[in-house]
Amino acid sequence: MRLATRFFLSSSLLVTATVLGLIIAADRILRHELEGETAASLEREARLVERLVPADSTSWPSVAISLGRLIGHRVTLIDTTGRVRGDTEFPKDALPGLENHATRPEVLEALAKGVGRSTRYSVSTDLNRMYVAVHGGPPGLMIVRVSTTLATVDSQIAAVAWAIALAGVIAIGLAAFLAWVGSLHYARPLVGLTAAAQAIAEERTPTFPDSRIPEIAQHTRALHAMHGQLMARFSDLRAQREESAALVEAMADGVIATDTRGAILTCNGAARRVLRLDASAPLPPLAELFHEKEARALVDDVLLGRDIGQREIRIADRSVVVTGRPLPAGGTLLVMRDMSELRHLETVRRDFVANVSHELKTPLTAIAGYAETLVAEATPDSQTEKFAATILAHAHRMQRLVEDLLDLSRIESGGWRPRPTALDVGTAARDAWMPFAERARDSNVEFKMSVQTGMERLVADPDALRQILTNLYDNALRHMPRGGRVAVTVEGVPGSGGAVSLAVADNGTGIPAEHLPRIFERFYRVDTGRSREQGGTGLGLAIVKHLVEAHGGKVAADSTLSRGTTIRLVFPATSAVTEP
Repeated sequence: MRLATRFFLSSSLLVTATVLGLIIAADRILRHELEGETAASLEREARLVERLVPADSTSWPSVAISLGRLIGHRVTLIDTTGRVRGDTEFPKDALPGLENHATRPEVLEALAKGVGRSTRYSVSTDLNRMYVAVHGGPPGLMIVRVSTTLATVDSQIAAVAWAIALAGVIAIGLAAFLAWVGSLHYARPLVGLTAAAQAIAEERTPTFPDSRIPEIAQHTRALHAMHGQLMARFSDLRAQREESAALVEAMADGVIATDTRGAILTCNGAARRVLRLDASAPLPPLAELFHEKEARALVDDVLLGRDIGQREIRIADRSVVVTGRPLPAGGTLLVMRDMSELRHLETVRRDFVANVSHELKTPLTAIAGYAETLVAEATPDSQTEKFAATILAHAHRMQRLVEDLLDLSRIESGGWRPRPTALDVGTAARDAWMPFAERARDSNVEFKMSVQTGMERLVADPDALRQILTNLYDNALRHMPRGGRVAVTVEGVPGSGGAVSLAVADNGTGIPAEHLPRIFERFYRVDTGRSREQGGTGLGLAIVKHLVEAHGGKVAADSTLSRGTTIRLVFPATSAVTEP
């Protein structure tokens, strides 16, 4: 419905309701006033009749008729038994047939208060009448009642009502005309404002109405200012969106964004290359994008709202690291990094290191053997002995490096798998310490062992555990001052379902905080010069990390400079245990 039509109808209905209200109010007020005046007049006439009625009761029928005709109203005379003894509208012979009036409301009220009043439909006269009764008269007469029809009152009220209705019709017509003109005057600029707002929403050029009405003009100015601000913001948003799209498209990582239903909204070129999709090919929903079982399971987790950390999966013949998480406004985000080339380079590197280590192992053995012979046969404290001893020391260092490289390559390539068995962790820790006992005594280093009750058994590969502890002991002693302490602590991990924490702590020089995140990298040294002087290969902690992770565990380091270092290993609980 148009705005002008609504204005017209609402104004017309308001005036109509007002006129109807006036008619109803006038009817009630006039009826109340007119009936009140009529009742007062009837009471006065009843008092007059009361004084004019003679004492002779035989003349009451004719007196009632004559007095009624004289005053123009019906007069009824009622005796003490309630019988009608005279009535203006009934002759004497018809009076015995009238109903007893002792129970009439106006009669009862007159007996109680002296004057009674009642308005009702009269069966005898077939008219609506008003009755006013007064108590009194000559002996034998109880009630004098005067009544009249309300036809005059009704006609007067009807005349007033028709007059009000006629005025109302004129007022409705005039109000409707004014409402129509006013509604057109107000509606046209409002409709223009609506059209302008719709044009803004549809990004079309709006046309703003020109109105002299202050309120509408104020809204027009506000809408015009809003349009200018929106255009500026839309321009900024478009620039930001284009910039974001360019950044996403330029990313080396593949990016896929979906809405809440899983429909793909963004898929950059890197993602299409990983998935080997044509640049113009339509994209199916995310749930149907992958065919590999592992990839589909990852997508199901993401669509369920789970935050997926970096997970490496196979897509076709590619190794891809995928990160997935739900978006704050709904939908999901997948970031894919193609690791195929990196994994190929790692394989080449491992193969190269393994091959070179194998090639170096034989000549190093020969060099070490000849150097040992030269040391044994050389004159003590001679130049030859010193040179041969130096060659032997460096050959042994090279042999340790080659062995560590071979171990690391074997672990990383999957050529080694742990064979976990239940073993006594205290015994294993002490056995691994035995080769270092003499070295520790020379430096006055104390060895302590603490095992929590119930944690005496650890499920791990015995050889791997020995190698882990050997590397940790060697590192601790290399950075330990005289009179230091190496402590091994074994305890359960609360809330882990039976996992065991094995910690090796020392009170040595410690590691600066900035180096802690990298100490488990191969060849990484905190103090390069000192480590080389002490014969470290830089592979010990890397081997420890790989061996622990091969058991499904994890390793962490905590250190304070000049106060010592703690390496903590966590081994998960394993149900499949082979008893030694």
